[in-house]
Amino acid sequence: MNDDTGQRLGEMVAALYRSESRRIFATLVRLLGDFDLADEALHDAFKAALEQWPRDGVPANPRAWLVSTGRFKAIDAIRRRARFDASQALLAERLATDTHDPTALDNESIADDRLRLIFTCCHPALSPEARVALTLREVCDLTTEEIAHAFLTVPSTLAQRIVRAKAKIRAARIPYQVPSLAELPDRLDTVLQVIYLVFNEGYSATSGLSLTRTDLSGEAIRLARLLVELLPEPEVLGLLALMLLQESRRVARTSPAGDLILLEDQDRSLWNRELIAEGKALLEQAQSLRPIGAYTLQAAIAAVHAESPKAAGTNWGQIVELYDALLRAVPSSVVELNRAVAVAMRDGPETGLERIDAILARGDLSEYHLAHAARADLCRRLGRMAEARSSYERALCLTRQDPERRVIERRLAELQI
Repeated sequence: MNDDTGQRLGEMVAALYRSESRRIFATLVRLLGDFDLADEALHDAFKAALEQWPRDGVPANPRAWLVSTGRFKAIDAIRRRARFDASQALLAERLATDTHDPTALDNESIADDRLRLIFTCCHPALSPEARVALTLREVCDLTTEEIAHAFLTVPSTLAQRIVRAKAKIRAARIPYQVPSLAELPDRLDTVLQVIYLVFNEGYSATSGLSLTRTDLSGEAIRLARLLVELLPEPEVLGLLALMLLQESRRVARTSPAGDLILLEDQDRSLWNRELIAEGKALLEQAQSLRPIGAYTLQAAIAAVHAESPKAAGTNWGQIVELYDALLRAVPSSVVELNRAVAVAMRDGPETGLERIDAILARGDLSEYHLAHAARADLCRRLGRMAEARSSYERALCLTRQDPERRVIERRLAELQI
């Protein structure tokens, strides 16, 4: 094998890891019954691929080969440990005599494994914070740093939360399965929260050089589609509709240089009409059912934007009414902030600014960069340049994402002209 062939195989294995590792991990969790053992087996399998595929060739079904190899590597590791712990010998024997054939896996069964894993991570025996953190880490492979930022906590605290959640799953013998239809509604809220958090991290990354991570938003949409097939409840339909309507804008949200383009400045001809049509159809289906929840209301707001060919033609009155309903459903300072921005677009910047100042005066959202950026924009429109500059500077200090930083820096530079 020459160097070029070896390099191409290495790149292929790396690409396979990026696209398939969490699916393979989910199946290994089902086969092995343990998160940490499955994680070790996953990495052993990919290491074996790098060693064997250049010599033996790429198997016809790489995903199934990796699952099978990971399982056997785990059994070998357990047998080695059995010399010091007799209970490990029983575990190795049970896994070795399992008649399930990993090489017979198809795409549908592996997709089911992902859904089983997310419901296991969202089991009610775990705390709400642990459910979300564990799912983001184990199902979607977000780093502890990314999850910690979402939780407004430090990575070490978040890591301990995940460790305790895994220990709870082992100690309580939480089953690796999709719950019964009778149990599903009680487990659904956290699952939807997790999926939407994953989507948001992909649609607008919390930090870093890139605005978006298409792998994460695509994964969230795929998980939501699976959930719609399993349980077509109003809020499941509403969440998928919301994500599709937001995803439809992806291409228009960034310049060729990777800079963020705000909603009002986007070229709406670039919006994906197929995703918009699918999202609106799902929204209509969700609205025809009861009750109408927060995700469906947010999808309705996104649909109002999608229906307007130009930003100037947006029906802000309808959007304010939808935010009113959303505030009743889920009282939140962030929702209140978004409503204030919509009020500013409907009634003028002075009215919107009064509402944002009231939110900040309460101490709410004082560390939220978008609140200060919104305030700065309204001050700029009112000609209150000193206040605008101060709020932009505060927003700049708080944002962690490079494309957002560049937008704020441009606004500050414009104030100097």
